[in-house]
Amino acid sequence: MPSPAESLRQLAAEGLLRHQRPLASPAGVQVIREGRTLWNFASNDYLGLARHPEIEAALIAGVKKFGAGSTASRLVCGTLPPHVLLESDLAAAKGTEATLSFSSGFATALGVIPAVVGKADFVFLDKLSHACLVDAARLSGATLRVFPHNDLEKLARLLISTRAKNPAARILVATESVFSMDGDHCPLREIVCLTETHEALLLLDEAHGFGVLGGSGMGLAEQENLQHRIAFQMGTLSKAAGLSGGYLAASREWIDLLTNRARSFIYSTAPPPALAHAARASLALIRSPAGHALRVKLQENIAIISNERSPIIPVILGSNEAALAAAAAMEQAGFLVPAIRYPTVPRGTARLRISVSAAHSQETIRLLAASLHLNPPLSNPLSLCP
Repeated sequence: MPSPAESLRQLAAEGLLRHQRPLASPAGVQVIREGRTLWNFASNDYLGLARHPEIEAALIAGVKKFGAGSTASRLVCGTLPPHVLLESDLAAAKGTEATLSFSSGFATALGVIPAVVGKADFVFLDKLSHACLVDAARLSGATLRVFPHNDLEKLARLLISTRAKNPAARILVATESVFSMDGDHCPLREIVCLTETHEALLLLDEAHGFGVLGGSGMGLAEQENLQHRIAFQMGTLSKAAGLSGGYLAASREWIDLLTNRARSFIYSTAPPPALAHAARASLALIRSPAGHALRVKLQENIAIISNERSPIIPVILGSNEAALAAAAAMEQAGFLVPAIRYPTVPRGTARLRISVSAAHSQETIRLLAASLHLNPPLSNPLSLCP
């Protein structure tokens, strides 16, 4: 077993060593890092709500009314009115009977998946699924199978063979609506049909679809009118909603069971009630005409730099060294664009990950495109691998 120092040297040699580099300013469209002012194309604040005056005011009002902390877990005395009201609002927005809120999206996955499946069951994951889904599936003890990215034929074969051999087993298929590092969508309608045909449950992670897609911003499931056919709709309040936290939308029975089995819910101090209070304001704004206008503005901004509709735009460079050098060059040019490397993405696909926000000005996006030499707009993802 290598020592910590040896492990760190190995990471450095592979171009995989990470360091925290704190900002010296709030995380808006323009930030200050190490004395340099940068245009921020690194955050997931797709609608610019993290600095929206209505959301800031709601958070402050929540602290004044409900205090700074919840003081206990939800099942002890940590449940306050904003938690209950937020879950009711989310259920109505997502078209489900109920929801359960968690401290983060990661905590949502870690609580939900092991509570739904166990050693006698199966989890099928898209290869590019987020680490929280992978870790939760491993934690569950269920048999884990990974299918190639968006490969419907492979998923169908897995479902057919597994159901034939294990007629009584619970099968959970988990995927993302918008994939966090590539920005593409899953073929949701086809996956829903496959899970229904083979009596499997579907968990759809809408982390990067929430706020961005759908008539009222409730994600790909809403956009495709499939909310009522998906067992578990998972999401986060830490991206387009501009805050933090996670949620799981499902039937009342499933939510009641998760309340009793999801360990990350049961054994965690409840999120601050002020945060839930502010999340209600964010949810209402997202679903309002003002939220619709922000989504229109976001799509207009995306169109300047990409022919796709996703705010996540990868520029694939291949090697870790190339990605790090490109990120450093962009920083010198005045832009914060992160280098993304293994294990966040597969080896050999290191990249820049551009995140576009409705809060960016079109002039700033054109400057970014010029710095990246992207003219005309690129198709997603752009590969600059040799």
